[in-house]
Amino acid sequence: MSKNVNITALDQFLHTDPRDAGCGEAMELLHVYAELVRADPRLAQERYPGVAAHLEACGPCAEDLAGLLAATVDDLPAHY
Repeated sequence: MSKNVNITALDQFLHTDPRDAGCGEAMELLHVYAELVRADPRLAQERYPGVAAHLEACGPCAEDLAGLLAATVDDLPAHY
């Protein structure tokens, strides 16, 4: 890894948004957050600013949200 990449990663870590809820809280609320994102993305960010800040900073958690959103099916047949 180059020195510039290490400095960038360290700089990113040291400048974490103080609103960042962290992985634990984000994972606890991810299913609720995903439903709200589907309905109104702006409202999701307003209602859960700590989760929104965390998802901006944490690639793995953002990928989990993307997967959850991709797996959500709005038009299931009525018998489900």
